[in-house]
Order: sequence, then C-alpha cells, then structure tokens
Amino acid sequence: MTRAYLALIAVAVAVVGLLSSVFVVNEKQKALVLQFGQIRQVIEEPGLNFKIPLIQEVVYYEDRILGLDTETIEVTPSDDRRLVVDAFARYRIADLVRFRQAVGVGGERAAEDRLAAILNAKIREVLGAQSVTSDTILSSNRRDLMMRIQTLAQAEAANLGLQVVDVRLKQTNLPVQNLDATFARMRAEREREAADEIARGNEAAQRVQALADRTVIETVSEAEREAQVTRGEADAEANRIFAEAYGANPEFFDFYRSLQAYERALGGQNSAMVLTPGSSFFDYLFSADGPSGSAPEVTGQMIEDAASALATATAADQEATAAEAARATATDPAAAATGDEGAAADDAPAAP
Repeated sequence: MTRAYLALIAVAVAVVGLLSSVFVVNEKQKALVLQFGQIRQVIEEPGLNFKIPLIQEVVYYEDRILGLDTETIEVTPSDDRRLVVDAFARYRIADLVRFRQAVGVGGERAAEDRLAAILNAKIREVLGAQSVTSDTILSSNRRDLMMRIQTLAQAEAANLGLQVVDVRLKQTNLPVQNLDATFARMRAEREREAADEIARGNEAAQRVQALADRTVIETVSEAEREAQVTRGEADAEANRIFAEAYGANPEFFDFYRSLQAYERALGGQNSAMVLTPGSSFFDYLFSADGPSGSAPEVTGQMIEDAASALATATAADQEATAAEAARATATDPAAAATGDEGAAADDAPAAP
C-alpha cells in the first residue's frame, strides 16, 4: 500500500515536472530562457519548447511592430519661428539579447521611455539645423526631414536592440502665445492686398469714367454742331423763301402776314389789346384799301405761291426745331423738356 502511494506521488511529481518544463511561443511573441538571470536560449520561432523546471524561466517579448507617440515639444528652426511638433514612431524588437541587456527587467516600458528621448533629441537636431526653416518643415520636403530623423534615431536605437521602422510628424503648429500675432499679421497682409485691389479697381473705374465722359462730350459736341448747321441751313432757306415771296408781291405778302398776326392775336375767347391811336396793326382789318389806300390785287396763283412759300418755311422751321430738341436730349433730358415747353409757348397766340 505504501509502495502504491509512493508510486502515485512519483507519477504526480513527474507529470507536474513535465508540464512545468513545457512552454509555447506563439506567432506574436519572442522568448528568452533565463537561468538565474543569465540568458540560456533565444527563441524567435513559434512552437513548443522545453526548459528545466524551477531553475529556468521564460520571458516573453512582442514580435509585432509597436507604436510610440512622443510628447509635444517646441523646436526653433533657423528662421527663429518657434513651432510645436509632436511625432509618432513605429518600431520592433530586432535583437532580444541586446534588448535584454539594455533595458533589463524594465522591458518594453523602459525601452519606450529611452526611445522617446532619442526621438525628441533627433527631432530637435534635424528641425533645428541651419538649412531648415519653418517653410521647409511645412513644405513637401517634410518627408525628407522625417527620413533623416528615422535614420539618426535608428543609429542609436540599435544599441537598445530596436529597429525603428518609421517616424512621422503628426502636427506642426505655432505656439499658442504666437497665434494672435500670426493671425494679426495675416489679417494685415490680407487688408493690404484688399486695399491694393480696391485702388486698382478705382483706377480702372476712373479710366472708364473718363472715357465715358469724353465720349459724351464728343457726341454732344457733334450733335450741337449738326444742329447748328441744320438750323443755319433752315434759317437760310426760310429767309430765301420769305425773300422770294416778298419780292414776288410785297403788298400781298404784307396782307397775308397781317392776317396771320390777327389769327394769333385774336384767337382767344377773351383777347384784350392796348394800342396807340396811330397804330397800323388793324389797318387791313378796318380798311378795305389797306395802309396804302388801295386793296391789293389778289389772284389764285399768288395765294398758291404764298401758301407754298409759307409751307416750305414752316417745314424748315420745324426741322430746325427738331434738331434743337435732339441736341437738348443728348445734353440733358431736363433741358429737352424745357425746350419742348418753349416750343409750345412759341406756338401760342401772341401780339406782334
């Protein structure tokens, strides 16, 4: 019975010993087998592995690419415009032995702290170089700067057993205390550009206005010249016709003009005239013989000639009036209206 218990205990100890000596490394991990703190085995391939129970221990590390976000730092490029920069990096553990020797039991947390310090130092070094300005950082050359940061960081991270896969600048901004001054400068620049545009627009408007004024003056002057020419020609034609009519029969012409004067003067319903006793205005009205004492001999041909002459004179006078109205319209619509009223007043009955 005692032997059975001893055998059972031996079997249990053997099973426990076997189970404690077996460990598994999956595809996401790497492992170190340590014996009293010393590295005895490096396992980088996934699978089933063995160790000495109670004497050896297994430490697991990530075999995947890891991410690290750095803290925001302030850099000063060569143009002395301070910038606030933060970055992130992608890295992996490339050499387990060197990594263990560099960080000890601190593991990945200690490695990230040291890698962050390396990245911040290299960011300041690259972005603060003599040839780098704030415009360079914000331009398409930003990628080249990130490659330089990665190369410099990799050189020091290799001492930690790390491989820096990539480095990226997340944001590049101005410090908060500089934003107001920057916005004020941008606003002043935009206002200056707006003032320049307004000045150019006013200059163009003045050129257009001057051209329009010149065109108006030229048009009005040409219209006035044509109106004066037309009026002169009309007056000359009217004078010629009146002279011909008067030369054909002066006495009949005087008689006809007197009748027209009577028609205009006495056309109203309540016409009152004040004349001197010796006035000759009503000679043809109260005397059949006229002012010379004998009535003029009137023939049909004379009436036709006088009517034709007067019609021609009237047409010429109307043409001159139309030319004057056109000139007034081109000059000022109000003046044109005034001219129309004056023409209407001229056509009203009045005493000669």
